[in-house]
Amino acid sequence: MSFNLMNIGTSGIRASSELLQTTSKNISNLNTKGYIRERTEHTTMVGNQVGRGETVRLINEFAQKQLNRDISNKTYYEQFVTEASRVDTLFAEDSNSLNKSINSLFNNLQEAMNQPSSRVTRSLFLTDAENLTEQMDRLSGIVFDQGNIVNQQLDLFADEANNLIQKISDLNGQVTSLNTPTGTKASSSVLNERDQAISDLAELVDLETLDGPNGEKLVFLGSGQALVMENGTFNAFSLAGDPDPNVRELKLDVRDGQAVALDVNSSTLKGKIGGLLAFRDEILHPAQNQLGQIGIALADAFNEQNKKGMDLDGNLGGDLFTIPSVTGFPYSANAAASTAVVTATLEAGKGSEIPATDFRVTYTSATTVEVAAVDSNGDVIGTPSTGTIASPGNIVFTGTAPIETFGLEVSITGAAAAGDSYLIKLNSTAAGNIELATDRPEHLALASPIRTKTAADNISSANISVGTVSNTGAGSNFTAAPTPSLTNGTITIQKTANTDEYTITDGSGTVTFTLAPPTENMLFNSGSATLGSYGFDFDIEGTPQEGDTFTVEFNTGGFDDNRNGLELSKLQSSELVRENVITTTTADNLQTFNEAYAGLVTDVGVVANQAKTNGTAFEALAAQSEAWFESMSGVNLDEEAANLLRFQQSYSASAQIITTARTIFDTLLSATR
Repeated sequence: MSFNLMNIGTSGIRASSELLQTTSKNISNLNTKGYIRERTEHTTMVGNQVGRGETVRLINEFAQKQLNRDISNKTYYEQFVTEASRVDTLFAEDSNSLNKSINSLFNNLQEAMNQPSSRVTRSLFLTDAENLTEQMDRLSGIVFDQGNIVNQQLDLFADEANNLIQKISDLNGQVTSLNTPTGTKASSSVLNERDQAISDLAELVDLETLDGPNGEKLVFLGSGQALVMENGTFNAFSLAGDPDPNVRELKLDVRDGQAVALDVNSSTLKGKIGGLLAFRDEILHPAQNQLGQIGIALADAFNEQNKKGMDLDGNLGGDLFTIPSVTGFPYSANAAASTAVVTATLEAGKGSEIPATDFRVTYTSATTVEVAAVDSNGDVIGTPSTGTIASPGNIVFTGTAPIETFGLEVSITGAAAAGDSYLIKLNSTAAGNIELATDRPEHLALASPIRTKTAADNISSANISVGTVSNTGAGSNFTAAPTPSLTNGTITIQKTANTDEYTITDGSGTVTFTLAPPTENMLFNSGSATLGSYGFDFDIEGTPQEGDTFTVEFNTGGFDDNRNGLELSKLQSSELVRENVITTTTADNLQTFNEAYAGLVTDVGVVANQAKTNGTAFEALAAQSEAWFESMSGVNLDEEAANLLRFQQSYSASAQIITTARTIFDTLLSATR
């Protein structure tokens, strides 16, 4: 009996000691990151003795996977909101407002119109125009700086992710080596360290885990690509810009001799890395393109209207701004022998046709190309346009009218193979590169280059309108130098005896025609191809009588004229900025400069606030998942303290059994003496 009592007491002490050790370990690791609570379980052996205990980790793998997913979503929005809020604040700052600079420019234009012969008021306009270009450059620089910050953080996060991937692979190796067929298991510390590494990786990217052979954990991206595989193999992240080196794309650098990197779907990536990429693609790049688009549209509109006027030197107006050209980025998949260089800029007068996107030029043959608008991910928006490469290398767009050219003027030198592509980023660089084309206030063309007269001896009260100018360049009736003039001289319009009949006479001859009232656009409606291409037109207001005469001549010396200035001022309220690539013929697809910038600021603010709302929701979900996970795997001091007291009592009781057994044994020995 005493022998059985001794065995029972000894096994009880051993079991209680193991329980005390486990409880002590739990308490001491209360603040250890990644520690999983443990429990020692015993079985009953033959003779009702306590067997050897097995210490296990208390973990709910389903709760752990859910926690990792919620952590990825939470950190995704945290990173997105952090970056987006900074840009939102910068654009919303009154001192950075582009609309403020635009309004100031038009206010000073109005002052110049009030005194069209004053160089002082023109100088104020030119100063504001320079301030506007500097403002666009400053805003563009802010966005580019944010892009550099994104790249720097991507480098850090990718290195961190690669270190964690390798660490998980190494720990998998330790687990495999410690797990043996005889029943030996990897220590809890190794398993905890591996689970913590997986949790840390989940903060960077969305991932899924599967149980592999011999206790390995196989890790995959949420989109399916493998990160950690069997037998210690793994894939690492790499960053490379294709075709733009400044726009880093995340790829998986595949090991085991495979040279082709795997693409990573950034839209499903999540985690901090996914948040950075989403911020770049959803806010940064669209903002940069919209900013450049507004600058291009404004500069082109001013240039085109200024060229329709006469400046203070008496010359035909010229460009006020220079619009940059860009060289396309070749894709890495292009043929090695390709020598093509693709250059693009805005086609003059088509600033309202350029959308706020990038563009891709793809060779379909040696002499034909396809031009498409593409989004931040390189996906085509709408329907691509086709064109042929004409001498000396300009792309001539083809197709059924109206032909979509995206407002681009594209030229190509060298040769390329079918399938070669080039990325055009005109908008993204434009805002920081638009400059003034002149520093002379005299070049602001406020006057109209034509003036009209109604003969004083006319019988009727009919008048000729002041006229509208549409073109002073090639093909028009204007001669720019050495002395600006109408190429075919003064134009005379006379009402003849016949009903509704007129004659128009200038250096090119006389044209006779009939035109019933209202007599609008006289030159165009005369039926003469020559007159119709003069680049200006006028109306006769009222009902002329036989012999009434009207004239149109060059506006020599008309420096107090501000008619073209009025047209320049109308640009502020004109819809000249394209909204969408995809549209219909009946849709209102244009907006004003102020509306476009307000829309840009609003879009940034809306996306940032939406991300904040989503972030709050996922933060709550992550807190719930963590509470669920910690309810089993976390150390509870109250519970452990109770266990400690209980196991101490169990240990004391087992010791008392041994004492009792020894007393009985001593009594038996005494009885036999």
